[in-house]
Amino acid sequence: MSELYTWTASETAAAIRCGRISSVEATEAALARMDAVNGAINAVVDPLPEEAMEAARAADAALASGAPVGPLHGVPLTVKINVDYKGRATTNGVVAFKDLVAPDDGSVVRNLRAGGAVIVGRTNTPSFSMRWFTENDLHGTTLNPHDPAITPGGSSGGAGAALAAGIGAVAHGNDLGGSVRWPAYCCGLYGLRPTSGIVPAYNPSLSSERLIVSQMSSVQGPLARSMEDIAITLEALAAPDPRDIWQTPPAPGFATIARRPARVAMLAETDTCPVAPEVTDAIRRAGAILADAGYTVEEVVPPSLQEVAELWRLILANEIRAGLGPVMIENADWRTRLCMDRLLDGVPDLSGRDGFLKAFARRSAILRQWQTFFADWPIVLTAVSWQLPFAAGTDLADGLDYDTFFRQLAPVGGTPIIGLPGLSVPMGFAGTAPVGVQLLATRFGEADLLAAGAVLERASGPVAPVDPRPA
Repeated sequence: MSELYTWTASETAAAIRCGRISSVEATEAALARMDAVNGAINAVVDPLPEEAMEAARAADAALASGAPVGPLHGVPLTVKINVDYKGRATTNGVVAFKDLVAPDDGSVVRNLRAGGAVIVGRTNTPSFSMRWFTENDLHGTTLNPHDPAITPGGSSGGAGAALAAGIGAVAHGNDLGGSVRWPAYCCGLYGLRPTSGIVPAYNPSLSSERLIVSQMSSVQGPLARSMEDIAITLEALAAPDPRDIWQTPPAPGFATIARRPARVAMLAETDTCPVAPEVTDAIRRAGAILADAGYTVEEVVPPSLQEVAELWRLILANEIRAGLGPVMIENADWRTRLCMDRLLDGVPDLSGRDGFLKAFARRSAILRQWQTFFADWPIVLTAVSWQLPFAAGTDLADGLDYDTFFRQLAPVGGTPIIGLPGLSVPMGFAGTAPVGVQLLATRFGEADLLAAGAVLERASGPVAPVDPRPA
């Protein structure tokens, strides 16, 4: 049953529950697929075959005993190597962290295990998970299985590449500046950044607490090949963990997909940077699909995505200067240091008390603008990036116009600073490059995103794993 690697998580979980297949069979298929394709893309950098088979046998035994099962019972998947897995190093792509062994499972691994998942491996990330591209000196470069010349995205590029190639039925990622939605876009997948606070994210290996901006803005989320997989993985990830001080566990059933047409503000163009015509076309095609399904879709300009991206850059850059920056200067690879320098270049220094407090006051004003807008337009349909997936290494190029590069990623990069949820939805290809759209909603508006994403999925057809193209 080697074709099991092509099944969605929902299909796999349902077949395991009814006894059609076993978790052992599903896991063996995922591990065989990893053996077959991972060498070509370097997406899974910490394979866990023995642990996975042990977990699969335990999942089958639990089902046979009549024990309660979770939404992902017996389903093979991957997690990113920057979350704690007991007894394994949380390297975060950093050579200096190769022996940073986690004393216990973090929230992500604990919740996925509790939801019944079988973790087959851990996926690559850039050094410190601080780039929109995925390579590092410890684990090497991850290639996009659709086309090795384009980036798989970052920082969850390993997650996206693995899933697109059929390694695991779903993948875990995290998103501080687009790091779930952007790799999903680059790899032709669905990717959800949940509202800040829904999914716990505690890592026991942390030697000190992250600073306030990262605590407020970084979230854990799923990448998947179907919207139903997004929903069931979100349900598992959102289980309560008292170790996470930010979590507000959602109400039961919050991740159920149900028909709920709404008013949609469509933003298909911008004058802030060059726009690929394929991106505009994908947005308008998505708008037409939603309109045919009963949504009211109009071209309406929402509050400025560029303004919120600039706020993200201002506040995060100053947090980096205050905390992670010195650690990155000492331990990050040259790529991440160069990208950090480019991100920080020209950003005002808010080292004084007043400047930082005023920046956070501006955050409140911008969030209020968005919440007021969402009261009239519950969904915004727009770009993930105003360009197609970039060529590998674009952010390292000599003479890069970083401000233009940053503006092209504004739709996906800025919204974390105000805690909004966002969903990346694939809409086909432009040559070998995937192209897609982004849906945004107000905080805790996941139900609207899931429903609209499912409408687009039904019109666009299933996402199937691909065999990696030769480099």
